[in-house]
Formats: sequence, C-alpha cells, structure tokens
Amino acid sequence: MEFLRHRFARLLIGPHKSRAMNKLSDQTSPYLLQHADNPVDWMPWSEEALNAAREQDKPILLSIGYSACHWCHVMAHESFEDEETAAVMNRLFVNIKVDREERPDLDKIYQAAHSMLTNRSGGWPLTVFLTPQDHMPIFAGTYFPKSPRHGLPAFTQLLENIAQVYASRKDDIHRQNDSVREVFKRIASQDSTPAERLGSMPLDIARKQIESQFDSRFGGFSAAPKFPHPAIIQRAIRHWARTGESGNPDARILHTALFTLERMSSGGLFDHLGGGFFRYSTDEQWMIPHFEKMLYDNGPLLWLNTQAWCITGDSLFRDTAMETADWVMREMQAESGGYYSALDADSEGEEGRFYIWDPDNVSSHLDTESYSLFASRFGLDRPANFEGHWHLHACQSCQALVDKFGTTATDLRERLKVARKKLFTLREQRIHPGLDDKILTSWNGLMIRGMAYAGRQLDNLSYIESAARAANYVHDNLWQQGRLLATARGGHAHLNAYLDDYAFMISALIELLQSRWNSQWLTWAQELADVLIKQFEDTENGGFFFTSHDHEQLIQRSKVYSDDAIPSGNGIAAESLLILGYLLAEPKYIEAAERCLKAAWNSINQAAISHCSLLEALDLALEPPSILILRGPSDELMDWQHVSVGRMLCASYVFAIPGDAQLPPSLAEKSSTDTTRAYLCEGLRCSPPISSREEWEALIADSTALLEPASLTQQG
Repeated sequence: MEFLRHRFARLLIGPHKSRAMNKLSDQTSPYLLQHADNPVDWMPWSEEALNAAREQDKPILLSIGYSACHWCHVMAHESFEDEETAAVMNRLFVNIKVDREERPDLDKIYQAAHSMLTNRSGGWPLTVFLTPQDHMPIFAGTYFPKSPRHGLPAFTQLLENIAQVYASRKDDIHRQNDSVREVFKRIASQDSTPAERLGSMPLDIARKQIESQFDSRFGGFSAAPKFPHPAIIQRAIRHWARTGESGNPDARILHTALFTLERMSSGGLFDHLGGGFFRYSTDEQWMIPHFEKMLYDNGPLLWLNTQAWCITGDSLFRDTAMETADWVMREMQAESGGYYSALDADSEGEEGRFYIWDPDNVSSHLDTESYSLFASRFGLDRPANFEGHWHLHACQSCQALVDKFGTTATDLRERLKVARKKLFTLREQRIHPGLDDKILTSWNGLMIRGMAYAGRQLDNLSYIESAARAANYVHDNLWQQGRLLATARGGHAHLNAYLDDYAFMISALIELLQSRWNSQWLTWAQELADVLIKQFEDTENGGFFFTSHDHEQLIQRSKVYSDDAIPSGNGIAAESLLILGYLLAEPKYIEAAERCLKAAWNSINQAAISHCSLLEALDLALEPPSILILRGPSDELMDWQHVSVGRMLCASYVFAIPGDAQLPPSLAEKSSTDTTRAYLCEGLRCSPPISSREEWEALIADSTALLEPASLTQQG
C-alpha cells in the first residue's frame, strides 16, 4: 500500500505514571509491556479474556505485533495511546494483545485468515476482529491510521462499523465463518494422501526456480522489498556440493548463493560498524534496510557466511561472519547464556536514527585521507539515501579504491578498520534502539547452530563457548519435566513449546556436538527427538503439527511445510531426525522423517522453491550423508578433527568423540581408547576403521578434490 512508503516518527513508548496499568502489566513480553500503560483495556490471550468476550457478547479486537516492529509503534502512538480512540475500543470490544514471537501459533492462524478474507499477504501489526463465541475472524487488516488516509478508513470509523456489523449481520458472519472453516479444512487435508515413494524431481525443479528467480544484477531472489531467504541460499550451496561429488560441480547455482551473500554483506543490509544483519531491504539494491535486527535472521546468515568463506576463502565472508558473531556476543547474549530476541528499528522515536550519518559528522572525526577513503567506500560522497541522511553501504570495491587512491590493499583495509572503529565508538554514545530481551527457545536454536559452526570453521573457541552457554541455558531453564517451554524472561519461563522449538534445538545440538562433544547433549537431543515424534507427529498422515497434542485447542491446528523468514519446522525436524537416525543407527528417527517427506510431497511439488528446508531433508533421505566418526585420545582427536574442518562441506558431518565418552550402543561399538580411529559411514553402512593418519588425510583429500576453491566462483 502507498501509505507504507511513508515513515512516521513516534514518541518513545514508556510508562506514564499518571495512568493506571491494564492487564498486560504482569506479562513477560517486552512488546506487551510496551502497551501496559495504554488507556486501552488490553488483556493477554487467556481464558479470562475469552470468557469476558463471551459473557459480554462483545467481539474481540485481536492486535498482534512484536517489540521491534516500526509500524506497530506507529499505530500504538496514533491510536492505542490516544484516549478518545481507546474509549471507543473499550466500549465496543474486548481488546487482546499478542506478541507474535511468543504466540506464533495464533499469529500463523490469523495471518492465514487475513489472507483468506483480503486476498493479500498480511504483516504486522495484524488487526483481526473475532466472534466472541468461537474466535472466528469477522474482519482483518494490518495497520489502520487514526485519520482517513490512502483509501483506508479512520481506525475509530472502522471500529464503529465492525461493531455494527456484528450486532446486525450475524447470519452473514456465520456464513463467512463457514467458508473460512472450509478453507482451513482443505488446508488440513492437503497431506491426507501421502506419497508412496520419494524422488529427486523436486530437487531439480527447485534448482531451475532458484536460477530463474535470481536477480543477476543485485543478487537475491525477488524484487523490492528484498528478504535474505537463507533457506534458498543453503539449498543452492547443497545442490552445488552434490553435483561436485559426481564430478561436475554446478558453478552457476553456486554463483546465485555467493553473489547474493556478497551483495547483502556489502550493502546496507549489513551493519558495517557494529556487525549483524537488518531484517530486509526496502529496495532492490540491498541499500536501505528495515532497521530492526532479529536473532532469527542472523543465526542462519552467520552459518551461511561462514560456509561461503570455507568454500571460497574470500575474506569478506570471514569478516562478515566474525563481525556478526562478535555483535551477538556483545549485544545479544545475556549473562545467563541465552540469546536475546531483537533490536528495535526505532530510537528516539525515529526509524534508523541510531545508524545514519552525515558527512560533516564523519569528516570531523577522521583525518582528511581516511575520510576520503571511507566516504568513497561507503557512499558519503554521493547524494543522501535515507531521508536526507546517509546509511552506510559499500559503493566501491576495495580494489577500485586501491586503484583510485594509489594505495595498497593492506593499507586500505587498515585505514578503513581504524575509521570504522572510531565511528563505532562515536555511535555507541547515541541512544540505542530498544532491546527485546526475552529468550525464545527456537531462535536460540538457530543462533546456537550458527555460532557453533562459525566457531569450528573459524577456529574461534569463544564462539563455541557462546553456543555452549546458550544451549546450557535452554536446558537448565526451558527444559522442564521432560518438555520444552517456548520463552523466558526475568527468571520466568512459560508457554508450551512449538514444533520449531524442538526441531531447531535438535539441529543446534547436532552442530554443537561436531564442535565440542558432550554426551549429555546427545542424550538431550534424543529426548527432544522422542518428544517431537510423540507430541507433534500426525499419526495418520505423517508430518508434524506446529503445536503439540496437548496444546490449547484453537480454530485450526497448523501444519506448516513451507519456509518463511524462519525455515520450516517440518523441514528442520526431518533433516535433524535423519542425521540423528544415521548417527545412532536408529530407524525410528529415519522413518519419522520419511513419513514427514511423504506427507509434504504434494505441498513440495506445488512450489519447490518455497520448501527448501524440506528439500534439504529430501536430499539426505535420497542420498544419505557422509558421517565421519573419530574416536581416540583427546589430544590426537583434535588434530585429526582439524584436518577435516573446512574441507568436509555441506553434506558431511564430523563427530570427534573422546575414547572414554559414555555412548549409546551403536556409537560405543566404534571404539578406540589408546589410538585414534576414523569410521566413515554413509547412511547405516560404515567402513572398517581407519587408524592411519596418512590414510585419513588421503580420504579427506579425495572427498574434496572436486571442490577446490579456485573453481568455485565460476558462473559457467
């Protein structure tokens, strides 16, 4: 919509002591607490709120958002902080506020309902009006202005109209709700006829779709706005690796991944002073982002940039990965170990204010030559690109600057490094964007995976330690009585966990086990996998529901196969169960993953590129990965493991297990105490042990000979 192109300043949302607090004041969500002093009589989603709607026969106004959401702030300032608007809301509705990050189950359902009613994609804030009896949608939208604008009614006008519709047109509402229920029923039946067998055709289709949707000029896989799509990038890299194993690496598909990562890392999507990626780019060139930083973006992008460095040896990817990991440890990790959720897009009431610059401000803190280099590199010598100010993005390559200024690459890098450090120190004196300090299990899983992988491949023990601390935090605080909880803040953990929580944590533990073996983590991964199958699997058709069997009953029980900003829980679950099944020689995990793939088969074939996480699992199901198991004394073990690090890419897994580790029988039989032995397994078949260091190095060399970095960046 046109109005979305306009930007509004907002006042900082903070407590007004003159106002009484509503029923959000005892919540843990920073987003809900932002609204605790609104004059709106907000209630959290609860039996109390739902009962109140039924008893008063008032429709529910359901408002869903998150703390870092710019447009949520705008609507809050315009309407929810306004006494007159609040009075209308309180008179006509029972008002419920939901943090979409704490309650993704509700968000998925009502985003789908919004799409059904409007034939448009949704977003946040999500505004949905529900019947009080059965919580079916009457009307849905996103942001609504306080005054009529751009074809949208004033919010109070909308409120009056919805209340009138509910009072006078209940038959029409019932008919609409029947239609919505029918659509939900059709969605639920999409996997009622699982495939009998799996095949590779969706992998080939996805490869064609990736290349056809690739923006060869700027990178990425869509027009503006541009999102990172890490699942697509990972699929492209895996496809390249698989073709390399057969002796004919697909350089063109690798190019789509590496070029996209390069453009994102060089552009304004990346914070060139503090590290970390912003949510998405508002333009096709990756220049101007939507400025919030989300943990769930940065975990996968950390993993991908690390892998890109392993493939190419390009320092850009290494530096991007390290600066992202450093930012996470500096700003996003609690002393207790868990990772925080997000940084706001706004500060001092303005979107992006913390990150933007003016040339005069920069030049006053750098010497003349350094400023010239910095300005040429990051666009300060060009017209302003963000509301009369400058957001840093790499306009010229380092090589171009070397030629332009007659310097050396080493001198250029050092000068830019010093300049960036000075400006970072200066920026730290500004008022920071708000921090959402709740700890989400699923997002922690994504970041643990990224940090563990980066630590192993970049030989940085602090990253591995960071990942281990986060994993231990989740285990000690969010794993209670054999079940996961979804979120924690201020020492209080709550909410029944979702599929993503289990799937992402299993995946994280598999990555962490490759970086630092801990038999307790393996045991926990098994326990998580067992609960996942028991509580989430559709026993009739296969696949995994988003909510557990004992979860609160809602108007729909979602089963999500496609990737979104976050990879599909079904895809990560299937992939993780396969790896765990192959590692432990445990058929029940492999069979559950295969049932999931067969259940999702129709959905995959309708839009292969939207199911890249499931395609990763399909790839492993059709061609089991190489799993290298090293056993022996700890000192030798590390040396052998180091040989494989950075070489065994994509479809290979390496576990270095001390000889005295306590293991399940299938792993314990691969034993060695006084000397190091290597076991190469593919699927459930393992080769005889290798005890010769020379033989081990030859095996590694043979497995990677076709994937030498010198040939990787060719476009074909």
